Amino acid sequence: MTDFSAIRPRTVVLAILCILAVSSLAARAQDAPRSGTEASPERALVRTVVARRTTISSHLVFTGDIEAQSQVNVSFRTAGKIAARLVEVGDQIRADQVLARLDPQEQRANLANAQAALTSAEALLTQAKVSFKRQESLMAGGYTTRPSYDDAEQRLRTTQAAVESAKAALGTAQEQFSYTDLKAGVDGIVLSRSFEVGQVVQAGQTVMTMAQDGPRDAVFNIFEAVLAAPPESDTVAIALQADPKVTAVGRVREISPSVDPASGTVRVKVGLQSTPPAMSLGAVVIGTGKFHPREAIVLPWSALYRWQNGPAVWIRDPKTGTVAPRAVTLERYAPDTIALAGGVEPGEEVVIAGIQLLRPGQTVAVAQTLGAAP
Repeated sequence: MTDFSAIRPRTVVLAILCILAVSSLAARAQDAPRSGTEASPERALVRTVVARRTTISSHLVFTGDIEAQSQVNVSFRTAGKIAARLVEVGDQIRADQVLARLDPQEQRANLANAQAALTSAEALLTQAKVSFKRQESLMAGGYTTRPSYDDAEQRLRTTQAAVESAKAALGTAQEQFSYTDLKAGVDGIVLSRSFEVGQVVQAGQTVMTMAQDGPRDAVFNIFEAVLAAPPESDTVAIALQADPKVTAVGRVREISPSVDPASGTVRVKVGLQSTPPAMSLGAVVIGTGKFHPREAIVLPWSALYRWQNGPAVWIRDPKTGTVAPRAVTLERYAPDTIALAGGVEPGEEVVIAGIQLLRPGQTVAVAQTLGAAP
C-alpha cells in the first residue's frame, strides 16, 4: 500500500499549480477567435455566378442512328413444327430466299390426298363421257329413252364439276405445302428472330423482324423544348460519326406525338434524300439543325438541381447571404452548359458549386463570384 504521508507538501503544491496552468491555457485556446479564412461549420462554402442573357447558337447538334423506314414482321402462313433455320440476325436476304422451314409431313399427306381425289374424279369423268356418248348414239337411232339420255348427261356434268373441285383442292394443298418454306417477299436485313428449331408456331405468329431495303431514316431523341420553336431550315445535315466526310441531307419526316417518360425526349425521324453506302443500319450519325438565334440564361451543368420532382437551381440573396431553391424551365442542353427558358432573371446570383449539402434558408460563404455565366 502507498504511504501518502511520505509525499512532501511542496511537491503537492507544485502539481496543483501545473494542473491549473494547463487548464487555463486550454480555456484560452478554446476562446481564441478563428482565422478569417476559415468558414463556420454552419456556413457552407459555395461558388456563384451572376446570371445574364446570352444568345444561343442557331445550330443544334444531335446524335442518332440510321434505321430503315419500313420494317417487316415475318411469319409462317400455316401452323407447324420448325424443322430448320437458315438465316441469322444481321444477314442480308433476298425476297425469294428461304429463311426457315416447317416439318411438311402433315402438308405432304394433305397434298397426296388431294392428288388421289383428283385422279378418282377424272376416272369417273371418263366413264361418264363414255356413257353419255353411248346414250347420245342410241338416242339418235331411237333405241333409248329420253330419261336415260338425261341421266347420262347429268352424270357427265356432275363428274365434270367434281373434277374441277378436286383440282381446286389440289391447288390449295400445293399452296399449303409451299407455306412450309418461310420467305420474306422483300429484300432486307434480319433485325431479330424469336424462334428456334423444334418450336411449334401458329399461323400468323411473328417469328422474325427485318428491315426492308430502301429509304432510310436518321432517328434522333430530342428534348421537347427544342421543338417549341420552328427551325429556320427544313433540312438537316447528317454526318457519319465514324467518318465525318460521309454526309447526307434529310428532311423531318415524322415527330412522335408523345414524350418518352423515361428520358423526357421526343423521337424525331429524318428521312434521308439519298443514303451513302457507309450509312448502314445502326450506324451512329450526327445531325445538325439550323434554328433561329434566341436569348436565354446559360449556366454550367453543375448548377442544375432536382427540387420537388423538377429541375431547379439555388439562388443566393446578396443581402442576407442565404440560399433558396427555385424551379426553372430548361430551354436546351449543351455538352457543358444548360440554357434556361425561365425561372431565373438577369442579375440574380446562382450557385454553381457546392450545392450538394445546401438547405433552404441556409447562410453560405462565397468562395468566388463570377461576373457572368460561361
